[in-house]
Amino acid sequence: MSHLSHRQPIPHLLPVLRGSPQAEARVAGGEGFSGIGGWVRFYQTDEGVVVYAEITGLPKPEGPCQGQVFGFHIHQGADCGGQAGEPFPHAMGHFNPGGCGHPYHAGDLPPLFGNNGLAVSAFLTDRFLVEDIIGRVVIIHSQPDDFTTQPSGGSGEKIACGAVHRAAGGA
Repeated sequence: MSHLSHRQPIPHLLPVLRGSPQAEARVAGGEGFSGIGGWVRFYQTDEGVVVYAEITGLPKPEGPCQGQVFGFHIHQGADCGGQAGEPFPHAMGHFNPGGCGHPYHAGDLPPLFGNNGLAVSAFLTDRFLVEDIIGRVVIIHSQPDDFTTQPSGGSGEKIACGAVHRAAGGA
């Protein structure tokens, strides 16, 4: 029996999702991906930040055995502005205040797994505090992060973006 089998669950983390987030980003698709939308919410806890994402309208695979896996990152830019032909250039690079190599940037997040265009993800991270990311942007990429390629994981083009703002009612 492994030592993990004796570990008690952390019952107070999931109920956090019923409360008010401290920050959130409304995500919208860029040029050619206007059907993408959703929210990413950030909840500060004593153990770290619970990140909850719910995204709709993601591209569906063209055939069997093709993935619906998308890179998901916090970038250091402050807005999702841009111009035709250049998706979200103001997003800049991954949020990386520690100057770490990829995949150890503070903004490197687990990939989003699509399910017929929908992705839902919840995870706990201690790579940043909610306060650190307010004013940054969340980016969804067209390809999964390979967690190797420098500096950004070979995640392909930026297909959706959302600016992280303090949530109404968030502490």
